[in-house]
Amino acid sequence: MVESKKLSLVKPTLQTPFHIDFEWWGQNDREWRVYLRSFLCDEHQQAFAELAQDEKVDWIDPDTAEVHQVDGLQHVLITHCAKVEGFVSQHTAIVEAIFRTFLMNGNAPMTVAELSDRLGKSPGTILRTLSGRRVYKGLRPIIE
Repeated sequence: MVESKKLSLVKPTLQTPFHIDFEWWGQNDREWRVYLRSFLCDEHQQAFAELAQDEKVDWIDPDTAEVHQVDGLQHVLITHCAKVEGFVSQHTAIVEAIFRTFLMNGNAPMTVAELSDRLGKSPGTILRTLSGRRVYKGLRPIIE
């Protein structure tokens, strides 16, 4: 509850970093995994048809060589499917394009200015979309 009060006090700017908050999304949308599965490429559609909804996989951090358990669906989306050509096009709706851009970027934090550069969309439009009262698809500012 404290976090929502904190969020309401934060007024994002063009330099505020955003990301997909998968934890928030999982708590607020019961169908979020179905939505993520819709992004799988043909190769992984079949592979994930047999796996449990919340299957974990081992991931090795390329910088530290530490092994972490990560969500298998998120991992394959970020490391493979989001890299397939045509994952984002000029005709993709803005919220969808922002979401897909974060997947393509490994969900690394990005500012509105960076998103604008990548998508060729107005920074003002992106900022208004991401800083409104409604949270779309877990796209949230990083609060420090």
